[in-house]
Amino acid sequence: MEGRHLSRLLDEAAARRPAHPAVEDEQGRSLTFSELDRAADRVATRLARWGVDRGDRVGLWLPKSLEAVAAIHGVLRAGGVYVPVDPTGPAGRAEGIFTDSGAKAVVVAAKLAPALRAAWAGRDGAPRLIVVDDPSTPGELDPEEAAWSEVLADEAPSPLPPPRDADDLAYVLFTSGSTGKPKGVMLSHANAFTFLEWCRDALGPWSDDDRYSSHAPFHFDLSIFDLFVSCLNAGTLVLIGETLAKEPAPLADYIQDRRISVWYSAPSILAMMTELGRLDRPGYAPPKLVLFAGEVFPIAPLRRLRKLWPDARLWNLYGPTETNVCTALAIPAVIDEAQAGPFPIGFACPPLVGRVVDEEGRTLPVGALGELVIAGPGVMRGYFGRPDLTEAAFFADERGTSWYRTGDLVVDDGSGCYQFHGRRDRMVKKRGYRIELGEIESAFYRHEGVDRAAVIAKSDDAGVSIAAFVSLKPEGKKSLIAMKRHCSIHLPNYMIPDRITFLDSLPATSTDKVDYQKLKVLAAEEG
Repeated sequence: MEGRHLSRLLDEAAARRPAHPAVEDEQGRSLTFSELDRAADRVATRLARWGVDRGDRVGLWLPKSLEAVAAIHGVLRAGGVYVPVDPTGPAGRAEGIFTDSGAKAVVVAAKLAPALRAAWAGRDGAPRLIVVDDPSTPGELDPEEAAWSEVLADEAPSPLPPPRDADDLAYVLFTSGSTGKPKGVMLSHANAFTFLEWCRDALGPWSDDDRYSSHAPFHFDLSIFDLFVSCLNAGTLVLIGETLAKEPAPLADYIQDRRISVWYSAPSILAMMTELGRLDRPGYAPPKLVLFAGEVFPIAPLRRLRKLWPDARLWNLYGPTETNVCTALAIPAVIDEAQAGPFPIGFACPPLVGRVVDEEGRTLPVGALGELVIAGPGVMRGYFGRPDLTEAAFFADERGTSWYRTGDLVVDDGSGCYQFHGRRDRMVKKRGYRIELGEIESAFYRHEGVDRAAVIAKSDDAGVSIAAFVSLKPEGKKSLIAMKRHCSIHLPNYMIPDRITFLDSLPATSTDKVDYQKLKVLAAEEG
């Protein structure tokens, strides 16, 4: 693909199918490729006028919407790097990410803008805001801000120099950090195109009539497929908002009503739809291609899905944010009754390559349990502003090849197919979100009444649940409501523990470290 720059995808789709719907939202609003192209141009022009240049970061803090999609393309067209943040999370977290990434500007929803301004109050060098208008949230704009409607009403933009360097950064996705501070995964246009080209070649055939789900939030790496494969194929992106995305029965209806033909999500929502979505109703037309990633798909609900959607092509995709998808496995048309556990995570996606290594980076023999490491042009550039973390995440072999340590334990069955066996560290995935349990613990320690806190994760056929154990200082009050409220201030919703248990003291090892094994036993006893 000429250029291997994500901004080219909208250029080409708009030239090829200007009147075709590019994106639709839940309310029935839509933009054609020509209209999306125009909106992206206006955003890019305003950002350039504000001094956003090649490699500069631009934050996004707004719900999934037509405006959010246009903003992403506008940032890329300006040569910038988009930095999306969970719109349901606390303002302090958003402000911290935008500050850490050095964002020059932020596109923000009107209802979220006051909290962001308050978080920056009194600080120099705050980013300039493009505020997406909302009639229900009127408010005055600061002199350095612009309303979305104003940006779109700008005169025809002056031609921007086309950014075409594939090695430039395209986006930074901030994931949960074990120290309590999110870390920014830097992905270039070339990284993204490595994944998109694999999708084009491996997951087809594609159709001009394909309609792509946008289930994953834009700060989650699954969204890269949704946003850019739909554009690559000049198909229609069908947005699914943050509320609908969690409701299996209405979501199943939405797939049918919106004629979604390509679906991609974490397994958990698919599992819930098999139970609550009435997928066996007469005349139900399932997607033709169903992709899932982000967590293990237990065999029982996957077997149900396969029986309900026998003609759909199902794929199990695997990969941390640092590689996007790096291994994949096509699920057979009929699942053998002898299949007792989850399917393997599959084979490395070319041109990426994988190995199973020990702690010293030495290749292990077939059948041995070890860490999966990945090399190739799809692997991230590193962690934004954290050369220490970047250095620790990679090692070079005797040939000088750089390998990324996934932290996942796997076994190679001898054919190059990997079976997943859990994490080496304390990171878990819940509903597809990557969560460092240490970050949740750090949030508890911000509560003035907490003496000690520990968090564990449990996994069963219902998915992953998170349990927190807290001991309080003598003056602390045991209030579950107050503790949940504290968590909601410092953590996004998906990281708030499912259960919080107050203990007089936490079990400890002989070296006074938290005894997580005893807590796991306690959590099992609690159910």
